[in-house]
Amino acid sequence: FRIVLIPALVIIGFNETLNATFMFNDSISIANFVDLIIFLVASITDFLDGYIARKYNLVTTFGKFADPLADKLLVISAMIILSFNISKYNPELNWLIPGWVIITILCREFIVSGIRLVAVERGTVIPAGILGKIKTATTMVGLVILFAYQISNVVAIIGGVFMYIALLFTVISGVDYFIKNRKIILESI
Repeated sequence: FRIVLIPALVIIGFNETLNATFMFNDSISIANFVDLIIFLVASITDFLDGYIARKYNLVTTFGKFADPLADKLLVISAMIILSFNISKYNPELNWLIPGWVIITILCREFIVSGIRLVAVERGTVIPAGILGKIKTATTMVGLVILFAYQISNVVAIIGGVFMYIALLFTVISGVDYFIKNRKIILESI
């Protein structure tokens, strides 16, 4: 369901009319408000998906692969939308989610996905670790807050801080993932 929501997120997020039209006493654009709702719904379905899978022991190989993929697609889409819109409509806030942060997160995701593919080739499925889950949670919280960045400078700063915490966990979890799976990597060389 998260993957199905991405086109709506993108269409609304890049709609100039919705980005230029504000609501709630001109405190948030319609595009950001609607994308905030879409992103919240997607994030809640992520939580419910994991909860239901664990509670009813419905953990599958497909789920171990598709769940992190859906997270990555949703998060990267949201980050690109926010970065583009902030730089276009509020360039003084470019520090909130600059391109280098997105590139760092995207590179980590490609590296981890590559390691997972090599592991699958060898008959091993590597589930997400706790550091990766913390990274995902802080990223999603940061993005939810950033969709509301126009409300006030305090909201913008809090969203930016969460994104930099997410960046820290991105790097730490990436290094941890690499170290824990170095045997699989070295065997594939």
